[in-house]
Amino acid sequence: MSNSDSFIDEVTDEVKRDKLYAQMRKYGPIAVALVLALVGGAAWSEYKSAQETAGAQAAGDALYDALVEADPATRATSLTAAPVEGGAAAVAHMLAASALVEAGDFDAAARAFAALSADETAPQMYRDLAALKAAMLPNEDSAAKVAALTPLSQPGQPYYLLAMEQIAYVHLDTQDTEAALVLLRQIEEDAASTQGLRERVQNMMIALGEPLPEPVTQ
Repeated sequence: MSNSDSFIDEVTDEVKRDKLYAQMRKYGPIAVALVLALVGGAAWSEYKSAQETAGAQAAGDALYDALVEADPATRATSLTAAPVEGGAAAVAHMLAASALVEAGDFDAAARAFAALSADETAPQMYRDLAALKAAMLPNEDSAAKVAALTPLSQPGQPYYLLAMEQIAYVHLDTQDTEAALVLLRQIEEDAASTQGLRERVQNMMIALGEPLPEPVTQ
C-alpha cells in the first residue's frame, strides 16, 4: 500500500470517527433519557406493586380482625371502617349491615342496607341483595313490607324467587293462607328454583296441608 493510500484511509477513518462522535453528541442525551425513563418506570412499577400488595394485606388483616369480633355492634363498626374498595367494600358493608341485624339494631341495619343499595359504585348484585335484605327486616306494617318486596319479586330480578318467598311469609303472618299458597306453588314450579328453596317451599306447603304436585313421568 502506498503512503498516499495509507493517508487516505487514515483520513477516512478520522472522518467516520468525527461523524460518530457528532451523532453521539447529538443523540446521546436522548438515549440517556430513554434509559433513565425505562429504569425509572421499572422502579415505579415495583414501588406501585409493593404498595398494592401492602394495601391488600392491610385490607385483609382489617377484615379478618373485624370478622373475629364477638360483639356484633363492634364487628359492624370495624367492617364499615375497613380500608377496602370496590367489590370488597360492598361485601364489607353487607356484612356490617348483617351484623347490625344480629345486634338487634334494625333501624341502623335498614340505613346500612339502603346506603349500599343506592351506591352506584357497588356491583349490581350486592345492591340488589341489599335491597332484598332491607325489605326482609322486621316490620309490623305488612302492607309496607309487601310494597318493598313486590318490585324485587318480578321475573327477571336476580332474587325474585326469594322475594316471592318472603311475600308468601307475610301473607301467612296476616292469615291469608290462600295468597301464600299461590306464591308457594309458583316458586315450587319455577324451573329457576334451587333445590334448597324448592324443599323449603314444599315443607311449608305440606305444613299447610297443601298436596304437592305429582312428579312428571317420562
